[in-house]
Formats: sequence, C-alpha cells, structure tokens
Amino acid sequence: MYAPERHHAILAESRTAGRVEVTALATALAVTPETIRRDLSVLERQGLLRRVHGGAVAIETLGIEPGIADKESRNAAEKKRIARAAVRQLAELPEQATILLDAGTTTVRLAELLPTDRELTVVTNGLPIATVLAARPNITLHLVGGLMRGRTLASVGPWAERVLSELHADILFLGANGITPDRGITTPDLAEASIKRAFVRAARRVVVLADHTKVGRSDFAKVVDLDDVDLLLTDDALDPDLQAELTDAGLTVELA
Repeated sequence: MYAPERHHAILAESRTAGRVEVTALATALAVTPETIRRDLSVLERQGLLRRVHGGAVAIETLGIEPGIADKESRNAAEKKRIARAAVRQLAELPEQATILLDAGTTTVRLAELLPTDRELTVVTNGLPIATVLAARPNITLHLVGGLMRGRTLASVGPWAERVLSELHADILFLGANGITPDRGITTPDLAEASIKRAFVRAARRVVVLADHTKVGRSDFAKVVDLDDVDLLLTDDALDPDLQAELTDAGLTVELA
C-alpha cells in the first residue's frame, strides 16, 4: 500500500471512530508502527489530525474548523462529481435563473462548471466563488458584503444577512459540515450558521452539496432542519445505512 492510500485509510478510520491507534493501524495496514507514526505526523502537519499519545484524533472531534486550504484537498474527486450533478439541477430552472451559492469548496467546484451559454444571476458570500465568476460575460454576479472570515473566505454578519433578506432566488446550493436526521444541517461557526439560514430563507429550492464524510456527523452550530432542505447531493461512497436514515427522515438523497 502506497503512502497516499494509507493516509486515506487512516483519515477514513479517524472520521468514523473519532480516533486511531498506532498499533491497530499497523496491524490493519500491514506496516510497522514507525511507518504509521510517520503517516500521522504528515497528516498532522496538513491539519487533518491531532497527534495524541499512542495515536491521533480527528480534527472534527476537537471542534476545530479546518481552513479552506485543508478543505480544498479533501475528497476532491467526489466534490467534482457532486458539482456536476448540481449543474444538472439548472435544467429545471427558468432560462435566466437566479442562483445563490453559499461559500464552500464544493460550491467553488460548481461555480467552475456553471454553463457559459445562458444568462444567470449569481449571488454569493464566498470570495473564491466570486473570483471564479467575476469575468464571466454571461454571469451577473453579486458579492454579498460583510465581515470576511479568513478561515473560510466567507462574508458573514448583519450586513450580509440584511442583503439576503431582500432577495428571493430560484435555487440555493448550500454547503454543510455535518448532516444528521436529528440535528439537520450543522457547521462549526455561529456566524456562518446564521448567514446560511439567511440563504435558505431567500431561496425557493434548497440543495445541499456535501461529500459522504459530512453525513452522520454533527457540528457546533445548527443551520436548519432537514425539513428545510429539498435535496442532498452527495457521492456514492455514502454508507447505505446513513442514506436510509436520511431518507426515513424525509430527505431526498441523490448520489453522484
């Protein structure tokens, strides 16, 4: 097994169990404990794990919000497939549709794939999304102002929420850090939770874009209940039991 494959397996286990142990990983992956310790050190330097005596714990379990650079590198292929599935949602909208794009790494992928052969109005609070779309001649772009969070490059706060309160768009593509039947959509930061709720109130249709690692976990700040979401687009690595739980709770789930 190559190092990137081990890293993927270690991260998957840490996010499922909350923590990993050196001896157990060495046995499961058929390598020496020293190799596992080096792997854990690499993943800690990347901000994906926190080393503890005898192993490591997932950053998510510590309540630490990963920065945008860390998020960009995670599950990149899955995010691109989800973004392609999101583009297909546009076929159901009016020709000159109005789209809300919540800040996030998967919504950035969607912004990159937006069609160039139809007029669209896009409203976003994500600086990376605005950078992608600013020069597109077929896009009328509105960047929501407010306090810019350096960790996610998302504008938040009363200014941003006031603007969104005056809008009514065809569709919202919403990012999420956690999705469970009982707590709904969650995120680590209270201010981002508040701006996400403002986005939801401004949209006729709400589509959540989240890879499978977000499903089954819950973060600090609740955004909305599943009843406020029309569709979850995720990838086909989603655990069937988790998908069944969401479906039983009334959420439509589509795998990309």
